[in-house]
Amino acid sequence: MSLRQNLNALLPEILPGDPRDAIKGTELISLVQLKLDDNYSDASLRYHFSIMSCDPTSPIAKVEKGQGYYLRTTQIPALSSAQELLSLRQGQLDVLGSDMEASNHQITRLQKFHAIVQKYSERRGLIPFVFREALKNSAPLGNLWRFPELAQVEWDLSSLDDGELTLDPDSVSIRLSQGLPPYILRAVRLRTFCSLDTFREDFFQAVSSSMWAQSGHLYYACAIEDEALLDSIRNLSSHYGIGVTTFGLNLEALDELPSTAHLLNANPRETEALMERTQVNVIANATQRDQIDWKSLSLVRGDSPEMDELFRWINRCLEEGKVVDA
Repeated sequence: MSLRQNLNALLPEILPGDPRDAIKGTELISLVQLKLDDNYSDASLRYHFSIMSCDPTSPIAKVEKGQGYYLRTTQIPALSSAQELLSLRQGQLDVLGSDMEASNHQITRLQKFHAIVQKYSERRGLIPFVFREALKNSAPLGNLWRFPELAQVEWDLSSLDDGELTLDPDSVSIRLSQGLPPYILRAVRLRTFCSLDTFREDFFQAVSSSMWAQSGHLYYACAIEDEALLDSIRNLSSHYGIGVTTFGLNLEALDELPSTAHLLNANPRETEALMERTQVNVIANATQRDQIDWKSLSLVRGDSPEMDELFRWINRCLEEGKVVDA
């Protein structure tokens, strides 16, 4: 096994998830050397830390404008990243054709948008569940049409008790007595930009990957100002019931955001400030169904164990009467 492969396996066990607790290079070298079977020089390890921290698919990230390393807390699924880059090339951004630095830059933007959507979801009581295994590098390309980037579970919450989100037992009981699930399950597809060349593929992937959920949504980081494009999106939405929302974050705005780890670890006050940078605009409302489509769900359950993990997590929340970690 190469040194890089060893580091990919070891670093997630060592690195802190919060950049405020970052480990300096000298300390990290010592911790890694204790776990490695072979003897690698300090210079070799330091070189690998530096190179890997520039790769948005690796587990290590470097503190911006400071010293120290931390765990890259969210890694965008490979299929989703590849499609994003392909769409950009179709959108005439040819600079991404063979420029690895530009490609990594765009993946970093996508990571930041994922983090913004997760914080936005949590703030609205739409608890996010991120699909990663279903869209990993070795997954079939067709999974882009079967699985969204994330699901949002909307609960009726009664209180925030000691930092815990507590479910409203009366609401849960009433919905169950009516034969309804005690939550609303939404499937969400994410993209950083929208164009006339690519929106149809985005839209129909959102349709296909949300058939099992109670509603399907397409989130774009950028604002959409082209009236012809807006009309086309609204026309499709009226037929298929997919909700479309933009966040008013163009590529430059995404670049100005803090690192992904800073976004995910933001405290409530910092999150409020981050949300002020967005301009959330609902282009089209989603059609919401009362029930999950169990037939459609059964068709995708065998394609990824994450679907069963989603419902095991939902059941744990119901059993404990509060939102638990996924």
